[in-house]
Amino acid sequence: MAPTYPFSEADGLTLDPTYERLRRDEPVSRVTYPYGGEGWLVTSYEETKFVLGDPRFSRALTVGQDVPRMQPLIAPGGSILTHDGADHARMRRLVSKAFTVRRIEELRPRAQQITDELLDRLDNPGDLVEGFTMPFPITIICELLGVPFEDREEFRGWSNQVLATIGGHTPEEAMHGMMKLHAYFVELVAKRRAHPTDDLMGALVAARDNDDRLSEDELVRFGITLLVAGHETTANMLANSVITLFEHPDAMKSLQDDPEKLPNAIEELLRYIPLGSGAGFPRIATEDVQVGNALVKRGDALLVVASSANRDETMYANGAELDLEREVGQHMQFGHGIHFCLGSQLARMELQVALGTLLRRMPGLRLAEPVEFRKGSLVRGPLRLVVAW
Repeated sequence: MAPTYPFSEADGLTLDPTYERLRRDEPVSRVTYPYGGEGWLVTSYEETKFVLGDPRFSRALTVGQDVPRMQPLIAPGGSILTHDGADHARMRRLVSKAFTVRRIEELRPRAQQITDELLDRLDNPGDLVEGFTMPFPITIICELLGVPFEDREEFRGWSNQVLATIGGHTPEEAMHGMMKLHAYFVELVAKRRAHPTDDLMGALVAARDNDDRLSEDELVRFGITLLVAGHETTANMLANSVITLFEHPDAMKSLQDDPEKLPNAIEELLRYIPLGSGAGFPRIATEDVQVGNALVKRGDALLVVASSANRDETMYANGAELDLEREVGQHMQFGHGIHFCLGSQLARMELQVALGTLLRRMPGLRLAEPVEFRKGSLVRGPLRLVVAW
């Protein structure tokens, strides 16, 4: 039987040393996943980029199938995350105009206003997670989508269930979270149809009703995907970035002294920080394919570990070290290929505004309590981040 994966429980922002050995000796290896049995694990940069960019590895073939995976939930259909080819391109075209560089830059002043308002209210000492890093991206994605911010506690709980891995929520709880999110967006779509709006969900409803380009289920699942991905990843990446800078005080001081370094520093933080607790979403080979050292057979499942690829020494010298002066190039935090993160520009802008403002307004920012990290989730991040300044 192949080794059990994950190799150990995610420990804060530390990567299991097994990844380094595998990148060197066996970058494509067989493991046994928490759900669905054995599959391939891809840990190196070159092979990760290859798998994510090659259409012979299908996300659509995971729909409704008990394939090797990290999560208890079996992938439902109708999501942009589980479409390939023309179907994926059709869905991506509909929403991509909301995430262009120009559109994101138009949101920057509002992001700055939200940041300042939240930091004005933050206690000293105070919990940065509840007071800032979580409500900041939630407010932005709610306004962008047209989701009521006052519902945040409900959908945060549901999204935590959906993002559960082994040791988190049970399969039944994960399904409950998905059903609640589904029902929530069914109702929201009905409201947008009865009372059209100019937010993103309103635009998607209009596209579905006028041109019949989205099915009802696709419309609902689009909302779920954008809402969950739009706040969970950025909120935890922001908190993890603050923690990482606390652990590297020289890097933190260099950013405070020279804010112009921030955009490149954020790319290095995105590369360096293991945001995912393990491998990502599974893909199924549609034919026999040689991937690095392994012949992957038709029907086999592959999962890539972006956090490991981002530390690959053949791509990044001293990849296990944080170096804010590094020329990062293309890291894998946002993926690669057709499923490259739609919200990457939004996330970058949010991180620039939030981190830049924290460093400027709170030059004495420091950790006030030991950090406890969440467990049993696809996304790493602190439960609380109590700081003082």
